[in-house]
Amino acid sequence: MEIKFTVPTDWSSVSLKKYLELKQDLDTYEDNEVAQIAVLFHHLTTFPVEYLQGLDIDTFTQVRDDILGFFNNTEHELQKIITIDGVEYGFEPNLSKMAYGAYVDISKYDEIRVDKNWAEIMSILYRPIVKKRLNQYEIQPYKGEINGERFLNVGMDVHFGAVFFFNRLSMDLLKDTLKSLTETTVLPHNLKSILTENGNPTLPFINSPEEIFSNLMK
Repeated sequence: MEIKFTVPTDWSSVSLKKYLELKQDLDTYEDNEVAQIAVLFHHLTTFPVEYLQGLDIDTFTQVRDDILGFFNNTEHELQKIITIDGVEYGFEPNLSKMAYGAYVDISKYDEIRVDKNWAEIMSILYRPIVKKRLNQYEIQPYKGEINGERFLNVGMDVHFGAVFFFNRLSMDLLKDTLKSLTETTVLPHNLKSILTENGNPTLPFINSPEEIFSNLMK
């Protein structure tokens, strides 16, 4: 039997909705590598999973390698302008001058990460463009309307771009904080190793929207 199926080559082909479903299943089978590979095939390809065991090893290896080739590459640039259903949306042009209501609504979420709340955060940060000239644009004033549904079908390249924007922002805040501390107090000699342990020096900042935005609003 001949089976034709598609395989994504990058995150732009994977929607936020599909990613959240994928992540939930991967977490469920986190201790079962075989099951996780099946989950990747199920969510990221159109291949019928019931035929997976009968797939020849060369094709299986090729598809698996193609998926894993982009799966861990989640660092993307922020896309300031995106189009959804024919409407252009612009990322908040100036976070330091963001409407207080938007700041409050984002800060109510416990973490800034791609989870069940992420689509709502994106609907606050990306709003319809009302005026555009060259690389400059103006977006619709924030009215407290949060509708994450429209962002569920947006590719993960856009979502990861926003996440890593905050990642880089957090790094800058962290560097400024450390610089300020070194000017006023003596730091432990092993501070750098403490912060970089497990390769996650920015998690406290990434996961605290109030920390990020309170600094921006100053």
